[in-house]
Amino acid sequence: MFTAEYWADKLNLAPHPEGGYYRETYRSASIIPSGVLGEEYSESRCTSTAIYFLLGQGDKSKFHRLKSDEAWIYNSGGSAEIFMLGKHGLKIEKIGPDINNGESFQVFIPKNVWFAAKVTRGDYLLITCTVAPGFEFNDFELAESQKLVNDFPDYRQIINELT
Repeated sequence: MFTAEYWADKLNLAPHPEGGYYRETYRSASIIPSGVLGEEYSESRCTSTAIYFLLGQGDKSKFHRLKSDEAWIYNSGGSAEIFMLGKHGLKIEKIGPDINNGESFQVFIPKNVWFAAKVTRGDYLLITCTVAPGFEFNDFELAESQKLVNDFPDYRQIINELT
């Protein structure tokens, strides 16, 4: 039986600032010039990146947002809920292998949307995350709890749990 510890060790994962564990597995050699990307990008970016991302039971991916779109792709383990806060309020997506229970093998997070996640079934969730244009830590913003509550007061409970 695989465990979160097994995967963290076998895949050489390190702690991620948002919570959970990760390792970059791909960074495209193709570069997009900053002038083509739009004003939110001050520098050029590679076309895409990929990581392994692991959440154990009790771990959480804290609310954060990126300047780029992100795809979460199921690899192994149980399932998780992904909470997205944007101009239309709260949206919850399920990622996991139980398609008959509303889970999906892929979940897409649009750029500039606040999102967080937690394992809801099983001992862990192992996914692949792809980001396009490619991920850079200076495009990553971890949410401040009170500021997010001020912007989305109806969702205070989940914000406090996942920040």
